[in-house]
Amino acid sequence: MSALAVGEQERRSVAAPAATARPELALLTSLPLVFGEGFGLGGGGSVALRRLEQRYDVVPIGVADAPSLSGRRLLLMAHARAQPAEALVDLDQWVRDGGRVLLLADPKLDWESKRATGDRLRPPPAFADTGLLGHWGLTLSGPTADGQVVLANGEIEVVANSPGKLSGAGCNILADGFVARCRIGAGVATVIADADFLNGEPHNVDLLMDELGRLESR
Repeated sequence: MSALAVGEQERRSVAAPAATARPELALLTSLPLVFGEGFGLGGGGSVALRRLEQRYDVVPIGVADAPSLSGRRLLLMAHARAQPAEALVDLDQWVRDGGRVLLLADPKLDWESKRATGDRLRPPPAFADTGLLGHWGLTLSGPTADGQVVLANGEIEVVANSPGKLSGAGCNILADGFVARCRIGAGVATVIADADFLNGEPHNVDLLMDELGRLESR
């Protein structure tokens, strides 16, 4: 077991603003965060979504293209499906023009699903990097063994090996490759090599909220 800290002294506690002042957060995800797998009225609203809605006006989008990103400043891509080439160009330009994106890129998703393998509505088993990370100077490698990530008291604790690992020059690589913070043009991208932590203990969502708060302040 090894404990890896992502700068507890950097951790910012951001209070939830009044509903009328909530900043907008675009959400692009393949995970059942907004709707449950059954799409019933009682099946949606994950713990992560409820936490996000305490602070943000969450706006789900279907693709990271220019029309979807226009006028927006903050984007959460939580293990999104492969994006069309044109959308990747739009996303990269949006970030370079000042956009802020938090990208959860899991190379081995262990999120349990009742949907059959191959079902288009089932989250993909691995983040489909179609060149975006490489364009930003990052490489994502898969796990060498099953790992477990726990966030407690501002620290990331990785049991066994990290679920994924990021490497590359030009970005601030933290927690032995678990997190990469990159300045891209006038914008900022934070990449986390995992998404399963959103399906764990409720306090694990603290990592998500802290990184979004950090992006807002950049």
